[in-house]
Amino acid sequence: MPEHQTHTRPKAIAVWLIIAGAIGWWAAFSLTMERLHLLADPDAIASCDFSFLVQCSANLSSWQGSVFGFPNPILGLTGWVAPIVVGFAILAGARFARWFWWLFELGLTFAFVFVIWLISQSIFELMTLCPWCMVTWVVTIPTYYVVTLHILRSGILPAPDAVRRGADRLMGWVPLLAVVSYAIIAIIAQLRLDVLSTL
Repeated sequence: MPEHQTHTRPKAIAVWLIIAGAIGWWAAFSLTMERLHLLADPDAIASCDFSFLVQCSANLSSWQGSVFGFPNPILGLTGWVAPIVVGFAILAGARFARWFWWLFELGLTFAFVFVIWLISQSIFELMTLCPWCMVTWVVTIPTYYVVTLHILRSGILPAPDAVRRGADRLMGWVPLLAVVSYAIIAIIAQLRLDVLSTL
């Protein structure tokens, strides 16, 4: 594999990382504040509790809401800083080493898998839809797609030429891929929770 890489300063991706990071961080911050509010007053009603189906409290108070022994939003408060920093660094002219992109992709892969697990727990176990959680889902999914396709097309992650060309073509379809992903989640939620009948 030649050392020369294309797409070494993906400015559009940098802008997306900043926007997604800011949105994800705000969602995590909002959930953290709601969790602190509930800890201070267990009888309080969270501002994101709109109905039995659409609420944050059930998710935050469940064991799924503190998988690693602390509230999940704390992961978001720390984790979403990375895309923001990477985005601004790229716009400032930074070119990261291959190992850095690998670690960044590893972190995003963890976030993506964790979000998929949380979606399944929310729909099938808790039977609720947490508004701020859904905001996190909305930005995590395309961010994972964008970075994965970027490191494949640029040769940062070793792959056959056909895979690199395919990743390059798919990059322009990320918005559609994200929408299809959202649609699949919405259909599963509707089949399981009958969301439309509660609106």
